[in-house]
Order: sequence, then structure tokens, then C-alpha cells
Amino acid sequence: MTEHYEDDEEIKTKRVLSNRQVLAFIGGFWLRRPALFWAAVGLMLIAIIFDLMLPWAAGRLVDVVAATPREPPAAWSAWAIFVGVYLAFSLVRNLAFRFWNPMAAHNMKEMTDEGFQRVQAFSADWHADHFAGSTVRKLSRAMWGYDMVSDAVVLWLGPALVVLLGLSATMVVRWPMVGLFSIAVVVIYIASNLLLTVKYVRPANLKSVALDTRIGGALADSISANPTVKAFGAEPREEARIGDITSTWRKATLITWTRFIDVWLIQNMILVVLQAGLSGLLIRLWARGEASAGDVAFAVTSFLLMSGYLRNIGENIRMMQKGLDDVEDVAAFAVADLQVPDAAAAPPFRGELGEIAFDRVTFRYKSAEEPLYRDFTLIIAPGERVALVGPTGSGKSTFVKLLQRLYDVNGGRILIDGQDISKVTQGSLRRAIAVVPQDPALFHRTIAENIAYARPEATLEEIALAAKRARADDFIRRLPKGYDTLVGERGVKLSGGERQRVAIARAFLADAPILVLDEATSSLDVETERQVQAATEELMAGRTTIVIAHRLSTIRGADRILVFDQGRIVEEGRHAELVQKGGAYARLHAVTEGVA
Repeated sequence: MTEHYEDDEEIKTKRVLSNRQVLAFIGGFWLRRPALFWAAVGLMLIAIIFDLMLPWAAGRLVDVVAATPREPPAAWSAWAIFVGVYLAFSLVRNLAFRFWNPMAAHNMKEMTDEGFQRVQAFSADWHADHFAGSTVRKLSRAMWGYDMVSDAVVLWLGPALVVLLGLSATMVVRWPMVGLFSIAVVVIYIASNLLLTVKYVRPANLKSVALDTRIGGALADSISANPTVKAFGAEPREEARIGDITSTWRKATLITWTRFIDVWLIQNMILVVLQAGLSGLLIRLWARGEASAGDVAFAVTSFLLMSGYLRNIGENIRMMQKGLDDVEDVAAFAVADLQVPDAAAAPPFRGELGEIAFDRVTFRYKSAEEPLYRDFTLIIAPGERVALVGPTGSGKSTFVKLLQRLYDVNGGRILIDGQDISKVTQGSLRRAIAVVPQDPALFHRTIAENIAYARPEATLEEIALAAKRARADDFIRRLPKGYDTLVGERGVKLSGGERQRVAIARAFLADAPILVLDEATSSLDVETERQVQAATEELMAGRTTIVIAHRLSTIRGADRILVFDQGRIVEEGRHAELVQKGGAYARLHAVTEGVA
């Protein structure tokens, strides 16, 4: 069977943003702390001035030493200047990093925080289409991509260009032919680097980055589903699957690295030309008596300085491109449309009654050709207990998702306590709806933290009271660490029934006016089910309650039962009258009760 991944298109080296757009995104972070940024840049420029003085100081030292008669005081003075220039360069550059590093740490933190915040704001559809592991990889990789690009542009490429242009200009003034040769080689070196990196290296690097993301997604997918893997004895199969993906990554990454080596070879050949040309031209001038030994030393020192900076330029152009590729995903997150955005200046939801009104709602999933709901209208009174029944795909779960505004409707509107839910903030809306899902997912935190997730400021006494009302306190206190017990990823250390009761305790603590129970007792044994049904009865008191039910025995006491079929309500009423009616509900009841 063919496997499909959300990154398949990226592996075709698809780009979302240009280098310029990504660099502008990173530059925005630099300017958040202008004092630190400009202090670091200013000190770096001062360090460059001392770096440019080094060949001059070396040439002067050689001239003094080579002069006759010997003048030791002048030689020691020249030596002190030579050493002092390099010492000043080292100290000032070191000081620049003391401003640069705090800025970088702050910006890397904020880039990760804001990227995570943006991802959280994306719709349920977006999250369904993307591997969680891949998204984590993109966020963490972007942080270090920022570091690579920032260091490359500000700390290396900028200073390198200033030094190279400064030395070349000095040579043009003193020896025009030498200076023009130097400028020509520098231009050829930088231009070839940019061209080869963008046209030759980047396509391969984009593929490597996409495959790196795929590895993160595949690993997270297999590790999070480890119980299923063990249940089917499928460890070798998963190992082979990961092995196939990492093999593909290895081949692609080897191509990328080989292309880096190819570019590096070309760069070194250009440096050989620069070395031979500079030293050869100065020796020619020396042979003619037009240059001193110090001038030759100046040329040699200049080459050493220039070659070091040119190597840095080559390496940092490649690192900058890699960093830009790593940051691109998070930069794209920042400009991507939010599929379900809050309205401008949306107020918080204010409601305590829990009246729900679907007003001529039309809704279609993006993958569906036809709307599931078309002009759907329904009113649920405050405090009413409504059960939703019907076959899979009939629209029950969609009803709850639309109520939470996990999706936006295509037409009509949804009102709660008279407020259009598309006009209020999503966070405040969802805090007014407590959901107990069929398979609750817990955080790998303590039981107390999981219960208190509904209300983080709750005291331990309030948490314990909620657990007692959910019939969870007894099993929690039997655990070695009680409420401080870590539950494992997604709550794997607890049984299904225990997770269910923790979720119900969380709903008690939320104290929301609207309650959604999605087959909340399906994971429980008979004895526990009775206890939890008593707890849910208490939980439903005074709240508008929506129960999604597959076992009809759990909804006999509902005020109203709505029978869904293909996004329409085909029957509604109480249990007894619907059974007596002999329609769709009666047929479902007969099947679930085992009646022929």
C-alpha cells in the first residue's frame, strides 16, 4: 500500500516564500531590540577598522626590521602597534558578541513562542492535515535557522564585505593593477558563490529539509501509536518503515553535502588564483624596485586576511541559505491565513443560560462535494438535555464542532445566548462549553494538573471535590503519588475508564453553561458505568446538555432526542414516543437492544 505524507509536495522543492521575504521576517526580529542590535553592529564596525589596519601594521614592522642601520626601538614600537591592533580587534569583537548574544537568545525564544502561538491558532482542518511531529520539527529548526542567518549576515558577511572592499580600495590607491585584480577576484568569488548556492545547492537542500521534516512526523506517528504497534507485533514493520524514510533522507542529504563540497572546491581554486596573483604582482613590483619588502608582507598578510574572509563568505552564504530554508516554514506560518480567525476587536463571549440556535446553517467540509448541512435550523432551550443519534457520518459530531467553532459555517449563523459565535473570541466561547469526549486525551502531567486544566487557578481542595463528584477520587488516592501521579503521554498510564473519569472531573471543574457528552460512558465497565452515570446526572443539572449517543439506553431520560441522517433531523421527540412511532429511531433502538 502506498504511504502518503503531508510533506510530499515540499519534497518536490516547492517554495512558499522567497529568500528576500524570509530575510525580511528575520530582520523584523533584529529591530525589536534596536539598542542591542546597533551596539553590536557598531562595535563590529570598529573591530573591522582594526582588522583592516593589520596588513598595514605587518608591512610597517617588516620595513622597520629590514631597514639599515638597525633601529631596535623603532622595531619594538612597530611590533607593539602590530600586536596592539590585533589585541584591539579581538577585544572589541568579543565585546560586540556580548550585545549580540542576549538579543539572539531573546529573538530565538520569541520566534519559537510566536510560531507555536500561530500554529495553535490554525484550524482543526489544518492540524488534521499536518503531522504533529513535522510541525514540531519546523518550529525547533526555525529557531536555529534564525541563529545561522543572523550570524551569517551581520557577524560574517557584512564585516567580510567591508574588509574585502577596504583592502581592495587600499591596493587600488597604492598599486592600481593589484587593486583591480583583487576586486575582480572578489567579485567573481562572491558572484559564483551566490549563483552556485541558489541554483545548484538550494534545490537539493530544500529536499533534504523536507525529508528531515518527514522523519520527525514519521517518528512521532510511530512512537505515539506504540500501543497499537505492540498489539499487532509490528515493531519490525515500523522499523523498516522508518528505515525507508531515513534511507531516502540519507541519499538526498548526501547529494546536498556533495554539492556543498563541489562549491567548496571551486572556491578554493579561486583563492589559489587570488594568492598567486597578489603575491606574484607584488614580487614583480619588488623586482622592479617599485615595492619594498614591507609591501610584499602587506600583500601576503592581505591575502591571508582576504582568504579567511572569503572562505567565511563562501561558508556563510551556504549556511545562510540553509538557515533561510529552515526558517521559511515559520515565516510562512506568520503570513498564512487563519482559516477560522477571530473577528477584529471581537469581545469575549458572555453567556450563562446556554440557549443554542442554529439559524439556517449551511456547511460543507472542504473535501466534500456537497454540503452536509443545508439551511439547518434548530433551537435548544437553556437547561435542555438533547441527545443526538444517527448513523456514522450523519452530522452529529459536526454539530458539536460547529458549536465550538472549530469550523466556520458557509451560510447562516449560530447563536448562543443571542450572541453570534463568529463575532466573539474563540477562546472565551470554548471555555463556555465543557466537552467530555469518547476517548479523552490527557497531557503527560500530573492528574491534578489534568483536572485543573479546565481552571488552572483551582485549589487542590476544589480539584479533589471535582474528582469525588466524578467518582475518580478513590482510584486516584490508591495511586502511589495520588494526585501528583504523572499519567504518561495522552494518559497511557491510566485505563480507559480512569481517563474518562478524569475528563468528567475536568468538566465539573470547568462549570460551563453548556456540556457536551460524546458517549462518555463507553469505556467503562458496568459497575463503574453506573457510578459515572450518577456523576453525569449531577454534572448535567442546570446545564444545557448535548449527548452524542450510540447506545440508546444511555439517553432514555433526555428531554429531546434528535435523529440525524445526512445532515438533517429526520425525527425528534422523547424516547418512548419515538419507539412507539416505529420510524428511524425505533429501528436503531431495535438494533441496539438486540431485537429482531
